[in-house]
Amino acid sequence: MGNKQEELEAMVQQQSCDVVAITETWWDESHSWTTALDGYKLFRRDRKGRRGGEVALYIKTFDVIGIESNEDGVECLWVIIKGKANKADILLGACYCPPNQEEEVDNLFYKLLENASGSSVLVLVGDFNLPDICWELNTAEKGQSRKFLECMEDTFLLQLVDEPTRGRTMLDLLFANRDGLVGDVVVGV
Repeated sequence: MGNKQEELEAMVQQQSCDVVAITETWWDESHSWTTALDGYKLFRRDRKGRRGGEVALYIKTFDVIGIESNEDGVECLWVIIKGKANKADILLGACYCPPNQEEEVDNLFYKLLENASGSSVLVLVGDFNLPDICWELNTAEKGQSRKFLECMEDTFLLQLVDEPTRGRTMLDLLFANRDGLVGDVVVGV
């Protein structure tokens, strides 16, 4: 992030983003990221005991509550964006799943998602590193990916990204539990 900070700030201001999710931040103590973007509150979940990974959310000045998660190995960050004027609260999750993640960690993630799926408004975004999934046909070659698809179906999440996010694959995904909940989905550079 260090060498991308100015680029991120310019993009966020130009796009007028309400929420910015970042995976694989690789942040460390040498930077003060708590005030990195004016007008946004930063939430982050750092890896414990090893470098790399990590997720963060910048959220415009909405009424937001961070949710603590104690699941070791699951790189997910959850917040609640409080609804206004009789609108439902939004449960927002940002996740990073490293390639070939251990099955035990996958199962912890699926349990978290099962609990989160009880929310009336749920949005999940992240880098899931499952390149063998064909979202058009809802199929996958590997067992790990098939289990992921099954979890998304069981929690009634709709995948909203429809173009490759890295090379020819869709690794970075966006899910919602309702049609029309998320507006235009644009894949950036």
